[in-house]
Amino acid sequence: MKKIAITGSMGMLGQTLVKNLKGFELIPLTIENCDITQGCEVEKAFVQFRPDVVIHCAAMTAVDLCESKQFDAWKINAFGTINVARAANLIGAKLISISTDYVFDGALDRPYHEYDQPNGGINIYANSKWAAEQAVRSHCPNHLIARVSWLYGSHGPSFVHTMLRLADGTRTCLKVVNDQVGNPTSTKAVSDALQQILMHPELVGTVHLTCEGEASWYDFARKIFEIKKINQKVVPCTSDEYPTPAKRPKNSRLDKLVLRESGIHQMPHWEDALREFLLR
Repeated sequence: MKKIAITGSMGMLGQTLVKNLKGFELIPLTIENCDITQGCEVEKAFVQFRPDVVIHCAAMTAVDLCESKQFDAWKINAFGTINVARAANLIGAKLISISTDYVFDGALDRPYHEYDQPNGGINIYANSKWAAEQAVRSHCPNHLIARVSWLYGSHGPSFVHTMLRLADGTRTCLKVVNDQVGNPTSTKAVSDALQQILMHPELVGTVHLTCEGEASWYDFARKIFEIKKINQKVVPCTSDEYPTPAKRPKNSRLDKLVLRESGIHQMPHWEDALREFLLR
């Protein structure tokens, strides 16, 4: 049975993968048994467990926190990924590294496909994740970089969890940004896609694993409340009206060109995935 190691196995996506991936021997890695910022620890763990594939989920994903803790963002996202990539290559494992839509600055007026050239994005999180992608390409030739966006899952934290928490009956309305557009994506949808991709070792390079369809954060919020039958008024606002420490790209839409070309898997529509998540 093929062995799959998962870094960041206690994170939102990591926990979903540990729960849902079937037909493999799973090796959940955490900071306790594999601190990715310590190269010797990563190498020791990989040599000990000898996974056939490493799914690298561990990352500092709190976008605003990355702005105030830049050293940690670079240490975890960039240098940590260098350690993982080197160790995976050392033992001959394939590396599937989870990345983000934020590697693009959002200036295009169409969805970004896998052959578009990223420019490092517009904040520290984006820059550190773009550096992580470059590390994977440099240090582990047998790799697949899987970009996701607007992720939510059972264990949170996520936009879905925040909206449900804020809709507690104490607010007459919620203001939600309407000038940023992307692909809301469930960790279950990503897990299902990776389940299929793991059966196709020939797929290498870069792939986008976001749900089909697009929405603004405002659209996303309204759909959450509609599905849950919550009577919460939502008012659209601009990014300028809701400033955050880190800039966000206006266009986070990702085109699934490689998935269509390969015929391996089709991502669900974001509304269907959200409905499955909220009504489970």
